[in-house]
Amino acid sequence: MKLTAQQTERIRVTMLSGSFECDSEDSLTVLIGYLRENAPIIESQLIVYQSENDSPSLELLDRDTDVLLVFARRLNVSGSELERLKQYGATGKPIVGIRTASHAFQQWLEFDSEVLGGNYNGHFSAGPRCKVEKAVPEDAILDGVLPFESHSSLYRTGPLAADARVLLNGSTDDHSEAAAWSRVCDNGGRVFYTSLGQQKDFWELDFLRLIENALLWAAGQAPVSA
Repeated sequence: MKLTAQQTERIRVTMLSGSFECDSEDSLTVLIGYLRENAPIIESQLIVYQSENDSPSLELLDRDTDVLLVFARRLNVSGSELERLKQYGATGKPIVGIRTASHAFQQWLEFDSEVLGGNYNGHFSAGPRCKVEKAVPEDAILDGVLPFESHSSLYRTGPLAADARVLLNGSTDDHSEAAAWSRVCDNGGRVFYTSLGQQKDFWELDFLRLIENALLWAAGQAPVSA
């Protein structure tokens, strides 16, 4: 995604890492390195959960956060920190979710349907690599993203929210599901989610471009497609 001369203001992205089965900390470290090289206007700050019951401060969501990226799985976030997360979403601030973000917070499983616009219902058994293809011919989030094969097992994601715009479809020999989509919530918040994100996906340049573009779009650096 090419930026105009006016699109130079920094974008502060706060990343929540807490998906241990997906090695999210290592994967997000790869992503941060890629962004530094290819999208220097994005400044990444990483909050790492050491266990499902860890409780690091989320004060960054009250300030210094333009986009929240969630790559976590069944964290037992509660109390004031859970309220911070809910308030962030309620005020229409941008959110990008990766893979297990569909079930990121054990005390807020509705995050999937209410915010991401998905309907996580497990995944198909491991098998052939998932083929990923564009669902729409042109979209700012898909700029420079070519069809690729994902190492991720295919999630059952549907039915999606009515306002979800499917961007990528994933398919195996037997199944097909939406693998990435965007939506603009009623409160104006831009939301992107992809069910992809297995460790080796972060070594696929097209996957990294997808997340880069999603962060820029979520921050308002690209138009909403019709």
